[in-house]
Parts: sequence; C-alpha cells; structure tokens
Amino acid sequence: MIIYGRNAVNEAIAGPRNVHRIWVTERGPDADWPSQIPVETADFQALEKRCESPDHQGVVAEVADFVYTDPAELLAVKDALLVVLDEVQDPRNFGAICRVAAAAGAAGVVIPRHRSAEVTPVVCKVSSGAVEHLPVAQVRNIADFLADARDAGFWSHGAAMEGAEQWDAVDWTGPVVLVMGSEGKGLRPRVADACDRLVALPLAGRIESLNVSTAAAALLYEAVRQRGA
Repeated sequence: MIIYGRNAVNEAIAGPRNVHRIWVTERGPDADWPSQIPVETADFQALEKRCESPDHQGVVAEVADFVYTDPAELLAVKDALLVVLDEVQDPRNFGAICRVAAAAGAAGVVIPRHRSAEVTPVVCKVSSGAVEHLPVAQVRNIADFLADARDAGFWSHGAAMEGAEQWDAVDWTGPVVLVMGSEGKGLRPRVADACDRLVALPLAGRIESLNVSTAAAALLYEAVRQRGA
C-alpha cells in the first residue's frame, strides 16, 4: 500500500506495520528516518503521481497492507468504548472518525465488509495516522455484531434523529458501542432496532443535520466527559 502525508508516514513507522520504502522531496520533512528503511529523493510531481494526490506534504511511503482486527478481540476489552459505522462510505468521513475515536480513547472501530469505506491511503492521511494505532475490524453483518456485543455486556447507542433521547441523557460509562449511520440515510432499520437506545444531538439553528464525523466527535466527547477520561 502507498500512503502519504507527514503524520500518516510517521505514525506508520511508529506503529506495527512494516514500512518498506520512503520517498521525499528535497524540501520535504527533515526527519530522522529509521536506518533500515530505504529513503529516496523525488520531485513533487513524481510523488503526486506515485500516491495519486497533491496532498502528500513532500513524503510518500510504501507500507504493508493494513491488517484488520478480529472483532471478538474488541468485545473482550474490559469497559471498552467502541465505534460502529453502518455503511459510512466517504473515506474522509471514515478517516476523520478514526482520528477522533483514537483521540477519545476508543478501543476500536467496526465496519461492515461491504458497502463501506475501508482503510485506504486517503483514510490514513485524513486520520493523521490514527489508524496505525486504532484497531479496525470488519464484520459481515452490523446487526449481528451488535447482538454479540449485547451478549458480551455492551450497551449500544445509535445516533438518530427521530424517536431519540438527548445525547447526554444516556449512560456512556462501562462497555458501550456508539453506532453511526451512513451519510444521508443514517442507520438502517435493522441496525437501529439492534441498538439499545437511540440518541440525538440538539440542532438549534436552521441546519437540519450534522456531518457524520462531526456528530461522532460530539457524541464521543460526551462519552469522554462521563467516563472521566
């Protein structure tokens, strides 16, 4: 996999993934790269062509493919805060959610195997390398995973608009799953039914909804507040 951007590359080096090679511009990051990683100089256009983005900040790396976590391992974490994404398809939203989930101390993120953004170079860049340290699991069926989470002692709170409780009226302590729906459609009915509670953020202005990554950030930090992190 090719990844790009200063933070994405630095965090890949600091994380468990193998970094095979790094390319930098002459005016690229002045970093003390590990001696075992080959480093080559290339111009801006060559890096842009290699990573297919002008947002590389002068550094591109070839790394091992991302390894997804076994979802059962996430359910085994004591008092874990998990984030489940029900068909979030925009990689920038996915990356932004991974970044805030890591900052909020979440134990991991769960996504479906199909009709969902995956861990791509864009996700690595937007997450500022958070995916290198945040376990991400893929599951066949989100509703079935939430049933497994309930059996493991988790409470699942789904973000919704209708028939929902206020975001701060539910208990975010202990083992909890935050479930976010897709862009535009929100939670699918079966996934919403699999949640223990539906929660909503207040919207005082004329805008009727929030971006999914913005809403996830607000809800995660309510969890942080209640959990005393």
